[in-house]
Amino acid sequence: MSNLNKIRREKYEVRKRNFKQFIKTFFNNKIGTLGFIMLMFFVVVAYVGPNFYHYSPVEVSKGALLAPPTEGFIFGTDHLGRDIFGAIIYGTKTSLIVGFSGALISIFIGSTIGLSAGFVGGGLDNVLMRITDGMMVLPKLALIMVVSAVLGTNIRNIILVIGLTGWTGTARLVRAQALSLRERPYIERARSIGASKFYIVYKHILPNVFPVIFAQTILATSSAILSETSLSFLGLGDPLSVSWGQVLNGAFVNGAVSVGAWWYFVPAGAAIVLMVLSFTFIGYSFDEILNPKLRGR
Repeated sequence: MSNLNKIRREKYEVRKRNFKQFIKTFFNNKIGTLGFIMLMFFVVVAYVGPNFYHYSPVEVSKGALLAPPTEGFIFGTDHLGRDIFGAIIYGTKTSLIVGFSGALISIFIGSTIGLSAGFVGGGLDNVLMRITDGMMVLPKLALIMVVSAVLGTNIRNIILVIGLTGWTGTARLVRAQALSLRERPYIERARSIGASKFYIVYKHILPNVFPVIFAQTILATSSAILSETSLSFLGLGDPLSVSWGQVLNGAFVNGAVSVGAWWYFVPAGAAIVLMVLSFTFIGYSFDEILNPKLRGR
Protein backbone atom coordinates (compact mmCIF):
# COMPACT_ATOMS: atom_id res chain seq x y z
CA MET A 1 0.00 0.00 0.00
CA SER A 2 2.88 2.36 0.75
CA ASN A 3 4.37 1.72 -2.70
CA LEU A 4 1.04 2.59 -4.30
CA ASN A 5 0.87 5.85 -2.34
CA LYS A 6 4.45 6.61 -3.34
CA ILE A 7 3.61 6.12 -7.02
CA ARG A 8 0.57 8.35 -6.68
CA ARG A 9 2.64 11.09 -5.03
CA GLU A 10 5.25 10.85 -7.77
CA LYS A 11 2.56 11.16 -10.44
CA TYR A 12 1.10 14.14 -8.60
CA GLU A 13 4.50 15.83 -8.42
CA VAL A 14 5.11 15.23 -12.13
CA ARG A 15 1.72 16.71 -13.04
CA LYS A 16 2.31 19.67 -10.74
CA ARG A 17 5.73 20.30 -12.27
CA ASN A 18 4.35 20.02 -15.81
CA PHE A 19 1.52 22.41 -14.98
CA LYS A 20 3.96 24.99 -13.58
CA GLN A 21 6.09 24.67 -16.70
CA PHE A 22 2.99 25.12 -18.85
CA ILE A 23 1.98 28.30 -17.02
CA LYS A 24 5.51 29.68 -17.16
CA THR A 25 5.85 29.02 -20.89
CA PHE A 26 2.43 30.49 -21.60
CA PHE A 27 2.99 33.75 -19.74
CA ASN A 28 6.51 34.12 -21.13
CA ASN A 29 4.81 34.63 -24.47
CA LYS A 30 3.76 38.28 -24.64
CA ILE A 31 1.14 37.66 -27.31
CA GLY A 32 -0.41 34.84 -25.28
CA THR A 33 -0.43 36.99 -22.15
CA LEU A 34 -2.10 39.83 -24.04
CA GLY A 35 -4.73 37.43 -25.39
CA PHE A 36 -5.42 36.09 -21.89
CA ILE A 37 -5.83 39.62 -20.47
CA MET A 38 -8.20 40.54 -23.30
CA LEU A 39 -10.27 37.39 -22.75
CA MET A 40 -10.47 37.95 -18.99
CA PHE A 41 -11.65 41.49 -19.68
CA PHE A 42 -14.53 40.17 -21.78
CA VAL A 43 -15.38 37.56 -19.12
CA VAL A 44 -15.56 40.26 -16.44
CA VAL A 45 -17.69 42.47 -18.69
CA ALA A 46 -20.05 39.58 -19.46
CA TYR A 47 -20.64 38.38 -15.90
CA VAL A 48 -20.02 41.48 -13.79
CA GLY A 49 -21.17 44.26 -16.10
CA PRO A 50 -24.92 43.41 -16.01
CA ASN A 51 -24.88 43.73 -12.20
CA PHE A 52 -23.90 47.40 -12.50
CA TYR A 53 -25.42 48.38 -15.82
CA HIS A 54 -29.05 47.62 -16.56
CA TYR A 55 -30.12 47.17 -20.15
CA SER A 56 -33.36 45.92 -21.67
CA PRO A 57 -33.80 45.41 -25.43
CA VAL A 58 -37.52 46.18 -25.14
CA GLU A 59 -37.02 49.68 -23.76
CA VAL A 60 -37.11 51.93 -26.82
CA SER A 61 -37.69 55.46 -25.52
CA LYS A 62 -34.71 56.21 -23.32
CA GLY A 63 -32.90 58.46 -25.77
CA ALA A 64 -33.16 60.21 -29.11
CA LEU A 65 -33.03 58.09 -32.23
CA LEU A 66 -29.50 57.50 -33.57
CA ALA A 67 -28.07 59.97 -31.08
CA PRO A 68 -24.25 60.22 -31.01
CA PRO A 69 -22.24 59.38 -27.86
CA THR A 70 -23.03 61.63 -24.92
CA GLU A 71 -22.48 61.55 -21.17
CA GLY A 72 -25.69 59.59 -20.67
CA PHE A 73 -25.12 57.22 -23.62
CA ILE A 74 -21.45 56.35 -23.91
CA PHE A 75 -21.85 54.62 -27.30
CA GLY A 76 -24.90 56.60 -28.40
CA THR A 77 -28.31 55.15 -29.25
CA ASP A 78 -29.70 52.97 -32.02
CA HIS A 79 -32.63 53.57 -34.39
CA LEU A 80 -35.10 52.88 -31.55
CA GLY A 81 -33.37 55.02 -28.95
CA ARG A 82 -31.83 52.05 -27.13
CA ASP A 83 -28.48 52.30 -25.40
CA ILE A 84 -25.79 50.70 -27.58
CA PHE A 85 -23.32 50.47 -24.69
CA GLY A 86 -25.76 48.23 -22.81
CA ALA A 87 -26.23 46.06 -25.90
CA ILE A 88 -22.46 45.57 -26.17
CA ILE A 89 -22.21 44.54 -22.50
CA TYR A 90 -25.11 42.06 -22.67
CA GLY A 91 -24.00 40.76 -26.07
CA THR A 92 -20.61 39.77 -24.61
CA LYS A 93 -22.21 37.02 -22.53
CA THR A 94 -24.09 35.67 -25.54
CA SER A 95 -20.89 35.47 -27.59
CA LEU A 96 -18.98 33.67 -24.83
CA ILE A 97 -21.77 31.18 -24.14
CA VAL A 98 -22.26 30.35 -27.81
CA GLY A 99 -18.51 30.22 -28.43
CA PHE A 100 -17.59 27.86 -25.60
CA SER A 101 -20.71 25.69 -25.83
CA GLY A 102 -20.53 25.30 -29.61
CA ALA A 103 -16.80 24.59 -29.39
CA LEU A 104 -17.26 21.88 -26.73
CA ILE A 105 -19.86 20.08 -28.84
CA SER A 106 -17.75 20.22 -32.00
CA ILE A 107 -14.58 19.18 -30.14
CA PHE A 108 -16.36 16.22 -28.53
CA ILE A 109 -17.74 15.00 -31.86
CA GLY A 110 -14.47 15.59 -33.73
CA SER A 111 -12.33 13.94 -31.05
CA THR A 112 -14.58 10.89 -30.87
CA ILE A 113 -14.58 10.44 -34.64
CA GLY A 114 -10.85 11.11 -34.92
CA LEU A 115 -9.90 8.66 -32.15
CA SER A 116 -12.20 5.96 -33.53
CA ALA A 117 -10.95 6.35 -37.08
CA GLY A 118 -7.27 6.66 -36.18
CA PHE A 119 -7.00 3.89 -33.61
CA VAL A 120 -9.43 1.28 -34.96
CA GLY A 121 -8.64 1.91 -38.62
CA GLY A 122 -9.85 -0.39 -41.39
CA GLY A 123 -13.38 -0.06 -42.68
CA LEU A 124 -14.46 2.20 -39.81
CA ASP A 125 -11.68 4.63 -40.69
CA ASN A 126 -12.78 4.72 -44.36
CA VAL A 127 -16.43 5.31 -43.50
CA LEU A 128 -15.76 8.02 -40.92
CA MET A 129 -13.27 9.86 -43.11
CA ARG A 130 -15.60 9.81 -46.14
CA ILE A 131 -18.30 11.35 -43.95
CA THR A 132 -15.77 13.92 -42.75
CA ASP A 133 -14.72 14.71 -46.33
CA GLY A 134 -18.36 15.17 -47.30
CA MET A 135 -18.91 17.60 -44.43
CA MET A 136 -15.76 19.55 -45.31
CA VAL A 137 -16.91 20.02 -48.92
CA LEU A 138 -20.19 21.61 -47.87
CA PRO A 139 -20.03 25.41 -47.34
CA LYS A 140 -20.17 25.76 -43.57
CA LEU A 141 -22.05 29.04 -43.29
CA ALA A 142 -24.68 27.99 -45.82
CA LEU A 143 -25.15 24.68 -43.99
CA ILE A 144 -25.50 26.48 -40.64
CA MET A 145 -28.07 28.84 -42.16
CA VAL A 146 -30.17 26.01 -43.60
CA VAL A 147 -30.13 23.86 -40.46
CA SER A 148 -30.75 26.86 -38.22
CA ALA A 149 -33.74 27.94 -40.33
CA VAL A 150 -35.18 24.41 -40.11
CA LEU A 151 -34.65 23.89 -36.37
CA GLY A 152 -35.54 27.43 -35.31
CA THR A 153 -33.60 30.49 -34.26
CA ASN A 154 -33.25 30.13 -30.49
CA ILE A 155 -29.89 30.17 -28.73
CA ARG A 156 -29.88 26.43 -27.96
CA ASN A 157 -30.47 25.48 -31.57
CA ILE A 158 -27.77 27.89 -32.73
CA ILE A 159 -25.26 26.31 -30.32
CA LEU A 160 -26.28 22.83 -31.48
CA VAL A 161 -26.02 23.74 -35.17
CA ILE A 162 -22.58 25.32 -34.73
CA GLY A 163 -21.36 22.28 -32.79
CA LEU A 164 -22.71 19.79 -35.34
CA THR A 165 -21.08 21.56 -38.28
CA GLY A 166 -17.68 22.54 -36.85
CA TRP A 167 -16.04 19.21 -35.96
CA THR A 168 -14.35 18.23 -39.22
CA GLY A 169 -10.98 19.92 -38.66
CA THR A 170 -10.67 18.44 -35.18
CA ALA A 171 -11.50 14.96 -36.48
CA ARG A 172 -8.71 15.18 -39.06
CA LEU A 173 -6.10 16.40 -36.57
CA VAL A 174 -6.97 13.86 -33.88
CA ARG A 175 -7.03 11.01 -36.42
CA ALA A 176 -3.53 11.92 -37.63
CA GLN A 177 -2.22 11.90 -34.05
CA ALA A 178 -3.96 8.61 -33.25
CA LEU A 179 -2.51 6.96 -36.37
CA SER A 180 0.97 7.93 -35.24
CA LEU A 181 0.49 6.86 -31.62
CA ARG A 182 -1.05 3.45 -32.25
CA GLU A 183 2.22 2.17 -33.73
CA ARG A 184 4.31 3.13 -30.70
CA PRO A 185 6.04 0.30 -28.78
CA TYR A 186 4.16 0.94 -25.53
CA ILE A 187 0.85 0.51 -27.37
CA GLU A 188 2.05 -2.83 -28.74
CA ARG A 189 3.05 -3.90 -25.24
CA ALA A 190 -0.37 -2.93 -23.92
CA ARG A 191 -2.00 -5.05 -26.62
CA SER A 192 0.29 -8.02 -25.88
CA ILE A 193 -0.79 -8.16 -22.23
CA GLY A 194 -4.46 -8.17 -23.21
CA ALA A 195 -5.46 -4.54 -22.64
CA SER A 196 -8.79 -3.67 -24.24
CA LYS A 197 -9.09 -1.08 -26.99
CA PHE A 198 -11.08 1.20 -24.71
CA TYR A 199 -8.40 0.98 -22.02
CA ILE A 200 -5.61 1.73 -24.51
CA VAL A 201 -7.47 4.73 -25.93
CA TYR A 202 -8.39 6.08 -22.49
CA LYS A 203 -5.04 5.51 -20.78
CA HIS A 204 -2.50 5.91 -23.57
CA ILE A 205 -3.91 7.54 -26.72
CA LEU A 206 -6.19 10.23 -25.27
CA PRO A 207 -3.64 11.74 -22.82
CA ASN A 208 -1.15 12.17 -25.66
CA VAL A 209 -3.76 13.64 -28.00
CA PHE A 210 -5.28 15.95 -25.38
CA PRO A 211 -2.85 18.88 -25.97
CA VAL A 212 -3.91 18.98 -29.62
CA ILE A 213 -7.58 18.80 -28.60
CA PHE A 214 -7.08 21.60 -26.08
CA ALA A 215 -5.39 23.86 -28.60
CA GLN A 216 -8.08 23.09 -31.17
CA THR A 217 -10.75 24.08 -28.65
CA ILE A 218 -9.38 27.63 -28.61
CA LEU A 219 -9.65 27.94 -32.38
CA ALA A 220 -13.09 26.30 -32.41
CA THR A 221 -14.35 28.83 -29.86
CA SER A 222 -13.38 31.83 -31.99
CA SER A 223 -14.90 30.12 -35.05
CA ALA A 224 -18.15 29.51 -33.15
CA ILE A 225 -18.30 33.18 -32.10
CA LEU A 226 -17.88 34.29 -35.72
CA SER A 227 -20.55 31.82 -36.85
CA GLU A 228 -23.07 33.12 -34.32
CA THR A 229 -22.24 36.71 -35.27
CA SER A 230 -22.75 35.91 -38.95
CA LEU A 231 -26.11 34.25 -38.27
CA SER A 232 -27.31 37.18 -36.17
CA PHE A 233 -26.09 39.69 -38.76
CA LEU A 234 -28.07 37.83 -41.44
CA GLY A 235 -31.20 37.91 -39.27
CA LEU A 236 -31.09 34.24 -38.21
CA GLY A 237 -30.04 34.80 -34.60
CA ASP A 238 -32.13 34.40 -31.48
CA PRO A 239 -34.49 37.41 -31.41
CA LEU A 240 -34.90 37.06 -27.63
CA SER A 241 -31.20 37.47 -26.81
CA VAL A 242 -28.87 40.43 -27.29
CA SER A 243 -25.81 39.79 -29.47
CA TRP A 244 -23.20 41.80 -31.31
CA GLY A 245 -24.40 40.39 -34.62
CA GLN A 246 -27.89 41.75 -33.96
CA VAL A 247 -26.43 45.19 -33.28
CA LEU A 248 -24.64 45.09 -36.65
CA ASN A 249 -27.78 43.82 -38.34
CA GLY A 250 -29.79 46.72 -36.91
CA ALA A 251 -27.13 49.20 -37.98
CA PHE A 252 -27.02 48.08 -41.61
CA VAL A 253 -30.75 47.44 -42.01
CA ASN A 254 -31.61 50.89 -40.67
CA GLY A 255 -29.03 52.80 -42.70
CA ALA A 256 -26.55 53.72 -39.97
CA VAL A 257 -23.70 53.59 -42.49
CA SER A 258 -25.38 55.89 -45.00
CA VAL A 259 -26.19 58.54 -42.39
CA GLY A 260 -22.74 58.35 -40.78
CA ALA A 261 -23.89 56.91 -37.45
CA TRP A 262 -20.56 55.19 -36.83
CA TRP A 263 -21.29 54.68 -33.13
CA TYR A 264 -24.00 52.17 -34.07
CA PHE A 265 -21.69 49.63 -35.74
CA VAL A 266 -18.08 50.43 -34.80
CA PRO A 267 -18.26 49.31 -31.10
CA ALA A 268 -19.87 45.97 -31.98
CA GLY A 269 -17.42 45.37 -34.81
CA ALA A 270 -14.46 46.27 -32.60
CA ALA A 271 -15.72 43.94 -29.84
CA ILE A 272 -15.97 41.03 -32.29
CA VAL A 273 -12.47 41.66 -33.65
CA LEU A 274 -10.91 41.98 -30.18
CA MET A 275 -12.56 38.83 -28.82
CA VAL A 276 -11.51 36.75 -31.83
CA LEU A 277 -8.01 38.22 -31.56
CA SER A 278 -7.82 37.22 -27.89
CA PHE A 279 -8.47 33.57 -28.78
CA THR A 280 -6.05 33.78 -31.70
CA PHE A 281 -3.28 35.14 -29.47
CA ILE A 282 -3.92 32.41 -26.88
CA GLY A 283 -3.85 29.78 -29.61
CA TYR A 284 -0.52 31.15 -30.84
CA SER A 285 0.91 30.74 -27.35
CA PHE A 286 -0.38 27.17 -27.13
CA ASP A 287 1.34 26.43 -30.45
CA GLU A 288 4.59 27.53 -28.86
CA ILE A 289 4.04 25.24 -25.88
CA LEU A 290 3.12 22.23 -28.01
CA ASN A 291 5.90 22.80 -30.53
CA PRO A 292 9.26 23.48 -28.84
CA LYS A 293 10.77 24.43 -32.24
CA LEU A 294 8.74 27.66 -32.10
CA ARG A 295 10.18 28.71 -28.73
CA GLY A 296 12.67 31.52 -28.80
CA ARG A 297 11.63 32.80 -32.22
